[in-house]
Formats: sequence, C-alpha cells, structure tokens
Amino acid sequence: MSRMTFLALLTVVLAVPTSAPSQERNRFADVLALQEAVHRSIERAEPSIACILVSRSDKYRSYSTVEPKAPGKLGRFDLRMATVGMDKDGVEFNAISRLDLSDPNNVPESYGSGIVLDDKNGLILTMAHVIRNATKIYVRLSGGRGSWADIHASDPRSDLAVLRLIDRVPNLKALALGDGGKLRKGDFLLSLSNPFAAGVRDGSPSASWGMVSNLRRRATGVLSDVLPGERNATVPLYCFNTLIQTDTRLNLGCSGGALLNLQGELVGLSSSLAGVAGGETPGGYGVPLDGGVRRIIEVLLRGEEVEYGFLGVYLMRADRAPEGFVRITGLVPGGPAARGDLHGPQARNLRFQGGFGDEAGDLILSINGVPVRNNDDLFLTVGMHLAGRTVRVEVADKPDGPRRTCSVTLAKFPSLGPIVASKRPSARAGLYVDWTSTMAVPFLRRAQPIPEGVVIREVVAGSPASKADLQPDTIIAKVGGQRVTNPAEFYRIMGKARGPTELTLTTLEGGESRITLDVK
Repeated sequence: MSRMTFLALLTVVLAVPTSAPSQERNRFADVLALQEAVHRSIERAEPSIACILVSRSDKYRSYSTVEPKAPGKLGRFDLRMATVGMDKDGVEFNAISRLDLSDPNNVPESYGSGIVLDDKNGLILTMAHVIRNATKIYVRLSGGRGSWADIHASDPRSDLAVLRLIDRVPNLKALALGDGGKLRKGDFLLSLSNPFAAGVRDGSPSASWGMVSNLRRRATGVLSDVLPGERNATVPLYCFNTLIQTDTRLNLGCSGGALLNLQGELVGLSSSLAGVAGGETPGGYGVPLDGGVRRIIEVLLRGEEVEYGFLGVYLMRADRAPEGFVRITGLVPGGPAARGDLHGPQARNLRFQGGFGDEAGDLILSINGVPVRNNDDLFLTVGMHLAGRTVRVEVADKPDGPRRTCSVTLAKFPSLGPIVASKRPSARAGLYVDWTSTMAVPFLRRAQPIPEGVVIREVVAGSPASKADLQPDTIIAKVGGQRVTNPAEFYRIMGKARGPTELTLTTLEGGESRITLDVK
C-alpha cells in the first residue's frame, strides 16, 4: 500500500463520527492492522513472482549451435559460445550481446509477469499472449535469481501458459493457491507484477491494491456472434463472462501477475490484454482462479494439451429464447448430445438430427447440478469439464414441464490455435490420433454424422504406419476388431498389440477398408 493510499484510507476511517476518543484510537488501530496484513501478504507472495523477459528475434539461430528439437524447447543462449573470437568492442559483438536476456542491463522487446506454482520442477504460470511466438525466454525472480526457460505447455483458449526453468534456481518458492470462485464485490485485492519492466533488472515485483469492482465480466471488442449455437473455436474464454474486474491499475508488463487476497493466496491472474482487444492498456481485469481455471492449470502443469468439452448442440439466440433458459435448436449429427438422448426440434425421438433454426428443442437447465441460464453459461460449463468426462445434463421440453436427466460423455472441442504440450502420449506404430469431433466443422457443412473412431493427426516418418502409407485425417474405427471411440482407448488397445494388427478405416461417405500393421 502506498503512503498516499494509506493516508487516504486513514482519513476516511477517522472522519467517521465517534462518541469517544477511545473509539477513534480503536479505528486507527484497525487501519494499522490492515496495513500489517497487506505487508504480510506481500512478503509471503513476493518470492514467487517472476519477471518474464521475452525475445521474438530470429537472430538466435545464427549464433547457436543447438537447434530446438520440439515446439516450446527454446533452450538457453550462451553469449560466450556465440562470440568466440570476436572483438569485445566490435559492432557485431555489441549487437549479439543485446540478445542475452540474462544480462540485467538488457531491456527486452517484450516482457510480462509470472507466478511460481511448482518449486520442485521449476514451473511458472503466465499468460499465453506474453510468450506467444517467443524464440527465447528468460525468467528473473527477486534478488536477481533467474534462468532461461522452455514453454512447458500453452493453451490459446484460456490464454494461459506454463514455463519450465531450464536451470535450478535456489530458494524457489511456490505461491499458495486460494479460491477465486469465492470472490465478492468489494473484496480487497493485492496486485504483484512488473509494470513497465520495473523488475527486469532485479526481479522485484511492484505492489498495488484495490478491490473487486465486479465479477463475471467479458472482454470488449472481441466477441462476434458467429453462430446462434455453440461458440466458434476462435473465441477465447475471457469473452464469456469469466473475468474479475478490479480498480487495481494494470499497465504494460502486468499480464501474468498475481491477484492476491489479504492472506497472500493467489485468487487470480492479472491480464491487461483482456481489457481492450488487440493490446495491453491500463485495464483492470483478471482471470479468476476458480474451479474451472484450476482444472486447466493442472493440465498445463502436467505439460499436456487442454481438451475442452464438446456437447454438440446448436442453440437459440438469447434474444429469442425464454428469459433465463437455453433452448436447443439442433444437434450435431453423431455428437455427444445426440448420443446422449437430448432432443432437438421436430424429431424428438430420433437420436441423430442435424441443422439449426428457431424451432424449439429441449431446454437445458443444468450441467452436473450447475444452473445454466444463458448460452455463455453452457459453453463455459461444458468446456471446463474437459473432454472424456461424463456429465449429467438436466433438460425439459418447456420451462414448467417435467424434467429429465441425460448422461452425456463429452467429446473434444476443436482447438483455438497452435498448442504447445511437452508431454504427449507415446506414438503407437507411428500414429498420433485425436478425437473425431475436432473435425466437426467440415462434417457440419456436409450434414454428415461425426463418425465413431479416432482421426490420425500425425504419422511418424519410418514407422510401420508410414510404411503402410497411412495419412493424416484418416479415420480409424477399430483396432484388431475392437471399436475405439477416443484417443485413450486407441492408445490403450494399441499398447497391448503385438505383431500383425488389423486397423479398420472409414471414410466420410461411410466406406470401409482394412489395413494390417506390424506392431512391435
């Protein structure tokens, strides 16, 4: 808390009429107690706040003997190796020296903030837009400690990313997690981050404070109504009424910083990008550390891809649906909702229906007991349960009609953009596969059901699959005669296969063929 803020608060408190000098002294003591609580929270959290230094220069390749072997593996930059034999006062040496982000005297072209969440493995949480298209990343903590970092995992839809420190940093301390889902308007918030690159040299974050101005806010200027149904895959989560609004001032460099409660626990991540689309401004928005976001972060900490849940419904526009309700106007053919016996318009007893319009289908009332009041609620609730989860969907045919509960196993929503995941399932016979629901857009255009099985995403060169001329986007329906409905089943069955193994392939038109791979 700044001196001006403290004096302003003190003036307000002491200006309240009192009946006795003792009450005035008690109020002053309360203000001092609040200030002490702020001090303690900052002291607990400060060692866990990082300054993220980012370069997007392509010059590193010219001066490095080590090429990244995988997406996100950015590696170190060794200035000594890059400048062997050079004149230490020469122009080229000085130009290369500026690429060394570990030098406190070098101010990077881009920077942000981060939070230590795993001290044992050196994992740092930040915002994905901070490190987007990075060619080198250096993380500096308080006291000047630091390390080059790789991207452990990055998810464009949540705009969250986890970095892994390459070198061991002494006395690394993970920040305690709070519950951002319990925040209320008027709660005090502390901010620790690196505005205007203040922590570039020493890693010391700057403190600010404010209160929760509002909850469940959305970013402005980003969202477009692509379909009157399930949202387009190009829309990030902060467009769906997820954000904390705070009067804490967030400037350039604050994205990825910590929003803390008075106990020094992390309850949100500051994100000035979410305030105004296309750039960072002195906004006042943060991503809450609620249950859904924590599930995403847990996946990223494991280094895995976040697979968002896909229900497969079209929805009536909010201005046409009954107030406070979500109305189905169509089901994605072969999608989870159709298989789970939710009803679209007209043919209520058919399991597979397509198309969308303004005809009335089921009303969706809740997901796993969580009320769904609008289309954005449905998108968030379904997405945050992640692919492969079975959820209970409560529906009715009209607001006052009888209710029934359908059990639906969610598929995977198509990804927003490039994914970085350092931990992937091991390829089986040279195959990496994905959910067929990620092909939903072309299927919808053809009005064809999403096929059962998995779709090939990558074929490893020189593998049995490559020798058999299997290609990406091929659909595998069976392995050794056993049906597969998701990637986990495919990897499990293929993991047990040995020797000649038959794969049953299908096409969009329903054609079927078989191929045998020699699985070792």
